[in-house]
Amino acid sequence: MQLSIAEFIGHFHPVLVHLPIGILLTSILLLWISQNEKYEAVGQAVPVVLFWGMVAALLSCITGYILSGIDDYDKTLIGWHQWMGIGVAILSCLLYWKVRNPRIAINKKILTLVLFLLIFITGHLGGSLTHGSDYLSKPLTDIFRRDSIANATIKPVANVQEAYVYEDVIKPILQTRCYSCHGENKQKGKLRTDDSAMLLKGGKDGKVIEPGDAHGSELIKRLLLPVDNEDHMPPKEKPQPSESQIDLLQWWISQGASFAKKVKELNQTDKINHLLFALQRVQIKEKQSGTIPGTKVEKADGLTMEKLNRRGVVVLPVAQNSNWLEANFVTDSLINSEDLQLLSALKNQLIWLKLGFTNISDTNMAAIATLSNLTWLSLQHTQISDKGLQAIQSLHSLQYLNLVGTKVTLQGVLQLRGLKSLHSLYLFQTNINKGDWSVLQNAFPKTRIDSGGYLVTLLPTDTIVVKAKKEY
Repeated sequence: MQLSIAEFIGHFHPVLVHLPIGILLTSILLLWISQNEKYEAVGQAVPVVLFWGMVAALLSCITGYILSGIDDYDKTLIGWHQWMGIGVAILSCLLYWKVRNPRIAINKKILTLVLFLLIFITGHLGGSLTHGSDYLSKPLTDIFRRDSIANATIKPVANVQEAYVYEDVIKPILQTRCYSCHGENKQKGKLRTDDSAMLLKGGKDGKVIEPGDAHGSELIKRLLLPVDNEDHMPPKEKPQPSESQIDLLQWWISQGASFAKKVKELNQTDKINHLLFALQRVQIKEKQSGTIPGTKVEKADGLTMEKLNRRGVVVLPVAQNSNWLEANFVTDSLINSEDLQLLSALKNQLIWLKLGFTNISDTNMAAIATLSNLTWLSLQHTQISDKGLQAIQSLHSLQYLNLVGTKVTLQGVLQLRGLKSLHSLYLFQTNINKGDWSVLQNAFPKTRIDSGGYLVTLLPTDTIVVKAKKEY
């Protein structure tokens, strides 16, 4: 009961700690400007404001001291924060005493200046305890080095099978999801996850990892609890790990929680293999599908556009007041030589071409290859094969290529390595084997390769339960 009451009181510290900062800074400001004859009248408010700032500082010290014995923080950092806070409280008392008794032999200007500096130092140390030691420097780090832990992402792995399972796969997950509460500066529950030995040792409630038993590990149990459960980790206000990250953590623990083995040394199910392969993909910011060239182009022949529209082909400008065009065979799945000739007449303006679910085949691809300004080409569910891909190697402006449901193979797609602008490549339901995806990613390091086959978790709300009506 005593511990619960102390914990309750200690948790008021984050609420109270902002009061002395605001009130004392206000009193210092009033004190300074009251030195000017024009604002001398505001000096009458200084003792009242300063008194309540002093009270708030004392209460913050008391609650902070109680909280320091309950939660787990870096001892050195909390020691400095504690003594700086006590210094703020003492100086606020001295300043209040001086304001009430001007004859006391204390230099008021020096006192206010030191108090001003102590408030900022104490506040910075408090922020470092809560948010990390780089709390103040983090924005500058983000600007100049782009490498802060708070904004850290799981970087792509060049060859995931040759990577070290902990260092390259598991540690980045812990770094982005666990270090803020269980790292160098703060160890809630006396658990530290940024050190392998301490991670295995666990916290004040015992081990959090049971090598070889993922479901029996407290780490996994806490991750799988409902987000609104008070024991769920990380707390609901913190960034949550994705389902794939939890799957990788479970896999690592079930395989013995090794800190030295490579990925290829551990057993992998098809699901885990797919998740690991996803780590190889370069996380490129998805460009808008509507990338439009910055250069201007002359207006297309209106008669040609009208003929295509009459044949059921949707031909439209890609944007308002733009001469760049899109052609979509959404209502005309039968393409003949006349259609291709009309498209060729628009080759200077045509940048998006959607031929999905049509009868387009390898024999027609030579005509498509003449459309040199294409940036978007959809060929999903057509009869295109490796021979057809050979014809479009000259489309160097191509950024998006959809080959879903075609007959292409690994060797055929590798023919397109020279397309340096290609940033999105869709290859679901093709003749590319599962073992070829790593080869493709190495061949197209700057391209987002979509292999499809996503695993979607079934939620309870996805199921409709139909109950029989009661008969009376």
